[in-house]
Amino acid sequence: MGHPEKDSFPPEVARMLKTYVYRLIDPRNGETFYVGKGKGDRVFAHMRAEKVLEGDELDNKLARIRQIRLAGFEVSHVIHRHGMDDRTALEVEAALFDAYPGLANIAGGTHSNDYGAMHSKEIIQRYSTQPAVFHHKALLICVNRTAFETSLYEATRFDWKLSRARVKHVEVVLPTVQGLIVGAFIPDEWLDATAVNFPGRDDVPGRLGFVGREAPADIQALYVGKRVPDEFRKRGVANPIAYTWRV
Repeated sequence: MGHPEKDSFPPEVARMLKTYVYRLIDPRNGETFYVGKGKGDRVFAHMRAEKVLEGDELDNKLARIRQIRLAGFEVSHVIHRHGMDDRTALEVEAALFDAYPGLANIAGGTHSNDYGAMHSKEIIQRYSTQPAVFHHKALLICVNRTAFETSLYEATRFDWKLSRARVKHVEVVLPTVQGLIVGAFIPDEWLDATAVNFPGRDDVPGRLGFVGREAPADIQALYVGKRVPDEFRKRGVANPIAYTWRV
């Protein structure tokens, strides 16, 4: 059993840390199960949340923390790198997402971003492919991980944090994997992400999904297999959503 860890940094230490990237480690097996970035006492906030939330409010990360605590151990906190600005911290965080597969982080399965680990052939394909030119109001959705766990349509259509006002104008939804457009769907209706609207799925409050169909061949020819233009991809950004038009 380890000694209990502190749950805050002294003020003078917090100032010196600036923005940092941290790992939460299960002391029972040495496994890194969560990666995050923050300032001040952010690294300790998960432990405080676990103690006050119950039942369905516990996500994978908090459930793991509770298991560790109930087993009589303390989560190990590692400051992986500190003294950074936010942009650099996002790069470091994204690199760790790739280095530690199976993390309890929740972000729609998108943490392996467009600048993550790739085979050399994927790198060549990415940067030798022509960028897409958008002739429609398109919604780009990164499905890096979920595309390999289910059909492309199912991976694309459910559980996204979207603007209700903007999705009304979406003409085509384009799923992307590692910066390449891999499909095209026409959304017929946008609905709340609930089990009623999407049988077989769990309720995800505040999220949306769509019911639609595969885009016609002429629209697919415009986009599928093309590269997402650089202006729609930002290094280190975990948000899987991008709109191709301005309001």
